[in-house]
Amino acid sequence: MKAFIKAIEYHLPAGRLDNEKLAQEFTDWTAEKIEAKTGITSRAVAGLDECSSDLAVAAAQKLFASGVCQPADIDYLLLCTQSPDYFLPSTACLVQNRLGLPTTCGALDFNLGCSGFVCGLSLAKGLIETGQARNVLLVTAETYSKFIHPGDKSVRTLFGDAAAATLVSSKESDVDLIGPFVFGTDGSGANNLIVPTGGVRRAYNPNAPAVEDAAGNRRTENNLFMNGPEIFNFTLRVVPPMASDLIARAGLKAENVDYWVFHQANRFMLEHLRKKLGVPPEKFPILMSHCGNTVSSTIPIALAEMRKQGKLAAGQTLALVGFGVGYSWAGAMARWV
Repeated sequence: MKAFIKAIEYHLPAGRLDNEKLAQEFTDWTAEKIEAKTGITSRAVAGLDECSSDLAVAAAQKLFASGVCQPADIDYLLLCTQSPDYFLPSTACLVQNRLGLPTTCGALDFNLGCSGFVCGLSLAKGLIETGQARNVLLVTAETYSKFIHPGDKSVRTLFGDAAAATLVSSKESDVDLIGPFVFGTDGSGANNLIVPTGGVRRAYNPNAPAVEDAAGNRRTENNLFMNGPEIFNFTLRVVPPMASDLIARAGLKAENVDYWVFHQANRFMLEHLRKKLGVPPEKFPILMSHCGNTVSSTIPIALAEMRKQGKLAAGQTLALVGFGVGYSWAGAMARWV
């Protein structure tokens, strides 16, 4: 039996933050400039009382409503999030209960960002192809907006909240339908994309003062910090060789790949990567304008949008590439079924 991606649905919270609103607050940027730089026109923002579990449940309920499976069919729930409801219990346990998944179902959280979906596919493949599960529900869910200071345009213009639910199932096949994989980790870059406080090492500081950097971005130590230039340099350094390694492991050439579906970080970065790899625009979807950078959900959201637009067909070969916070990166080949 081989693991394959059977279905994907996603959910965006109702709150919206569009470029016009941002331009009113950051008067040195116009709405047009924000879109040109980021590729984003609007971001989804979770409500004050809306958590990652709420988005995860909504995305999974859409999957079940499509008729592709029912809660009783799920053998394992994998939940990728960096904004869990609690330190403990795991958010996956909360989602299992709310969805009515069987109590015989395994459920766990794993903390990864932009590489999380691809790593989740690896975990799901392992569970299925070792006979531990037949149907794995892989959910990615984030509410990064809760970490962002309203005065920090470097991240507020980029990130949106979302969840995606992907059904990974088993199928008789003579060839791999997911894989091979390439992974990478470099924790020396941890401080370049970080929420410094709120964990056990450094407690949340309710009295932390807001400071302003040289670019005019305001934040406290409780907020998300991103060193944009360093993240950009890291990406250009590791992603192109990872992509080359991935297709080499698959025994393919670049022209054999129907679509390169990258983590939707921002348009500026993606265009640099596309040109560096020599991939034509029609094979390199950029599908984030309506939701922003949704971290671990960007790749499944892009795949869901491609399916809705009729771009995906059975037998197509996809290169899925995630990279970012950690630093961590991961790539996988997938055959659309």
